[in-house]
Amino acid sequence: MSKNEHVRWGWLRFMYIYTIVGAGGFGAGIILMPDVMQTAFRFPSQDPIVFGVVGSVYMAFGLLSILGLKSPLKFAPVLLLQLCYKGIWFVGIVLPFLFAGRFPLYATTLLIIFATYIIGDLVAIPFASILSKQTDS
Repeated sequence: MSKNEHVRWGWLRFMYIYTIVGAGGFGAGIILMPDVMQTAFRFPSQDPIVFGVVGSVYMAFGLLSILGLKSPLKFAPVLLLQLCYKGIWFVGIVLPFLFAGRFPLYATTLLIIFATYIIGDLVAIPFASILSKQTDS
C-alpha cells in the first residue's frame, strides 16, 4: 500500500488556499496598513517592529502555500508548522488566560480563526507521508 493512498488531496489544497487568503492576507494587511489592522481587530497598541515580524511570518506562510498548491506533499511541513505554533499558542497562552479568567475579548476572533486552522490542518496533513522515514535513492 502506497503511503500516498490516504492523502486527502482536496483538504490539503483547501488548507493551502485558506492559508494563502487568510494568513497571507492578514500578513499583507499588517505590513501595508498596520493601523487599520489594529483597529479592525481591536488589537491594543503594538510595537511596530514586532507587529511587522508577525505580519512577515503570516505573509511567508501565505507565499509558501502558493508553492504548496503546485507540490502539496512537498510543502505539507508548512501546514505542520502552522499546526504546531497554533497548538502551542492554545496550550501556552490561551488556556492559562482562560483558567485565570483573563482572556481578552479582542482575542476571541483570533481564537476562533486559529481553531479553524488547527482542525483543518489536522484533517489535511498527510502525517503518514511527511513523518515516514525517507530513503535516499
